Amino acid sequence: MIKAAVLGATGYAGIELVRLLSSHPEVSLEILGSHSFCGQNISDVYRNFRHILDLECTEVDMDAVAKCDVAFTALPHGASKEVIPGLCERGVKVIDLSGDFRYDDPEVYKKWYGAEHSAPELLKKSVYGLCELHRDKIKNASLIGNPGCYTTCSILGAAPLMKSGLGSTSNIIVDAKSGVTGAGRGLGLPYHFCECTENSKAYKVATHRHTSEIEQELSKLAGEELMISFTPHLIPQKRGILATIYINLNKPCTTQELAELYADFYKDEFFVRVLAAGELPETKHVAGSNFVDIGVVADERLQRAVVVSALDNIVKGAAGQAVQNMNLMFGLPEGTGLTFPGFYL
Repeated sequence: MIKAAVLGATGYAGIELVRLLSSHPEVSLEILGSHSFCGQNISDVYRNFRHILDLECTEVDMDAVAKCDVAFTALPHGASKEVIPGLCERGVKVIDLSGDFRYDDPEVYKKWYGAEHSAPELLKKSVYGLCELHRDKIKNASLIGNPGCYTTCSILGAAPLMKSGLGSTSNIIVDAKSGVTGAGRGLGLPYHFCECTENSKAYKVATHRHTSEIEQELSKLAGEELMISFTPHLIPQKRGILATIYINLNKPCTTQELAELYADFYKDEFFVRVLAAGELPETKHVAGSNFVDIGVVADERLQRAVVVSALDNIVKGAAGQAVQNMNLMFGLPEGTGLTFPGFYL
């Protein structure tokens, strides 16, 4: 059995990890790290775990975590990079759900996060944990920068067009919507019920940190540096990301031709479901699952592809992707513990 620790276990991404790992056939949950709920049983903090998991939350003890095979760090941005070097020194494999180890270049991190990276040497060994694009590197990695929800939805939505050269690298627009769990469990006026319900709003226009991650990965696929226009929105639902991506085409194409391109690109990817020409994804079809649904339409009048992708922001956009990475790192079938359908209702 794989001995696992979840640090930051009581946040939304952390508790989703606990939910998935508690029923994983090859995992033994050993440590649930939580400063806020230290000393409390996880089934008292989250009562859906009663009769399922009775494990006490503890402060992070590096020596105790060192006895585990893998540590999932679901800590706030900035906190992970203070803990992870010590874990790596102790030989623990680490899957980090923050943004701290997703970058190739520490200068890009500094630009978008406003601080020097405290462990730039580890950026050289960390692997961007988007399994569908970096599977071979992930298998041999000891440190994973687990991608977030907006980035996974956007990168996978645009990847076939960027890799094939059919999509132009100029004027890419990503318009994305997120459920409120994407903001985490922390309290804040913008996320109160009365502020969110019956309301939709854009935020961090042209300044959202995930812009830089999307640009990094799409640039690799395209073979040249590119920039995108990314606008996130908060919508009144708990789970889900829906990204609409506009990419100009280098030659005229039909919707059927684009659908065939996507189907071929993802033909071996169980967790990416390419819809038939004319079909478009909905968040209720992926909520609670590790699937990404993608539909594509050719706007022949403008010679532009309109790609719509959807996923669950705290499963494939966080915890499910982390488990998928773990499976690869430990030589398990990639879908182990993840092949369940979405909630739908």
